[in-house]
Amino acid sequence: MTSEAAILVGQKPVANYVLAAVTQFSLGSRRVVLKARGRAISKAVDAAEVVKRFMGEKVDIASVKITSEKVGEPGKERMVSSIEIVLERKD
Repeated sequence: MTSEAAILVGQKPVANYVLAAVTQFSLGSRRVVLKARGRAISKAVDAAEVVKRFMGEKVDIASVKITSEKVGEPGKERMVSSIEIVLERKD
């Protein structure tokens, strides 16, 4: 049993990330963090909303953190937006 689980959102369908989050909650996690960068941000938001709707009153969005990160090789660096959505189980 872990208290927090991190899910990295990428190119897979939204349903995969929803299933991963619900599975973590059913395994006993108190908090699940959805992390995404760039184009995957909208998928992370969609997944968080679906999990919240699916789990009902049991889960709430505790916090949302948005940042920008530098990625790429030196000289070819660019800024990429990122998001962390924390879902927390209520008791």
